[in-house]
Amino acid sequence: MNINQAILAQRLKEARESSQVTQEQAAEVLGVQRTAIAHIEAGNRSVSTLELVELAKLYRRDIASFFSESEPRSEEDALLALYRVAPVFSDDPHIQESVSKCIEICLQGMELEKILDMSRRSGPPAYTLQSPRNAAEAIQQGERVASEERKRICIGDSQVSDMADLITNQGVWASGVELPDEMSGLFLRHQSIGMVILVNYSHHRNRKRFSYAHEYAHCLLDRNQSVSITIPDNQNNLSEVRANAFAAAFLMPEGGVSAYLNTLDKGGPSRQTLHVYTPAGTLTENALEKQRRPTPGSQKIVCQDVVQLAHHFGVSYAAAVYRLKNLGRITQGECTALINDEPHAAMYLKVLQLTDDAVPNERGPDRHLVNQVAYLAVEAFRRGEISRGKLLDVSQSLGIEGNQLVGLVKIASNE
Repeated sequence: MNINQAILAQRLKEARESSQVTQEQAAEVLGVQRTAIAHIEAGNRSVSTLELVELAKLYRRDIASFFSESEPRSEEDALLALYRVAPVFSDDPHIQESVSKCIEICLQGMELEKILDMSRRSGPPAYTLQSPRNAAEAIQQGERVASEERKRICIGDSQVSDMADLITNQGVWASGVELPDEMSGLFLRHQSIGMVILVNYSHHRNRKRFSYAHEYAHCLLDRNQSVSITIPDNQNNLSEVRANAFAAAFLMPEGGVSAYLNTLDKGGPSRQTLHVYTPAGTLTENALEKQRRPTPGSQKIVCQDVVQLAHHFGVSYAAAVYRLKNLGRITQGECTALINDEPHAAMYLKVLQLTDDAVPNERGPDRHLVNQVAYLAVEAFRRGEISRGKLLDVSQSLGIEGNQLVGLVKIASNE
């Protein structure tokens, strides 16, 4: 095969994408404009020897691989492909063993499906989009695809009870596994095993749910990359921003958030204009207009509302706050204040035994009922509708210490 500029350009592009390096990052290493990388990958600009050396280092490739007469091996061992992109695995044999076991199980599964003459798993459809040019566009793309994917799999605005189960039903292997502490999860695509999503098993349940959704976004949107890992070092990559936006919108669909806020009677306008049509009278008199003014402060979304929303959708408190901001339900100032209230949110969850770090048999069997009534009591006291004495009576019925319930009021009131 004659290795011409077009073939070299394509191989450089594939190496960059599989290494999860953006054009901006590659340009910074070479000290050139991003457009120069784009021209190199399009075959419109030659690459110098020095530039090639730097790119090979950045992409963790042997320079010779760019000029090999044969095509790059498509059957490279799945684990080798993973370790090449994420060398952090080589630091811990225990983690290597854990990941290797998962890959081996997937290989066994593929073999059994073949023996059973089952149709080859192709996974969910790929969404082909232009690479986002900025963070705003990345967020818009992620949210739009989340909405489209929910429609495709016919779940509407309902909660997702089990993300791993949903992913598995789409023809993608999914599992928790021991990963380095800084790694939330990874997406791996290989001919021998199909598509695999692994998330850090040691992380909190809500974070694991978000990680599953995040890696599912890579499965839908970044399938051209054989390996995608999620670590703090790449969190500002636009593909990661897009995956985070997808995860938030997929786990907390706009319609579902609105419906849940309605059950709390929260997030509505301070003044509502209502119209009722009546067939009597002239055309100008057919509409009866009335205004409804909710109790002052009753529509404000406070810390305990976000806690309830986050718990309902199985996401973190911070994820729920930012989702509300993106949906225009809270202002930037309210968003900042609510984020600063995150320690109070953790206390709220602990008092009501809604955290996952509690031992299951230590949780009260009626904790969901207690949660609902405690929320109502705190909200009623916050609005001045019940006395402190009544609040303490409720706390006794719920089996919560009075000062703890008063503490929840202070949290909700942002005192």
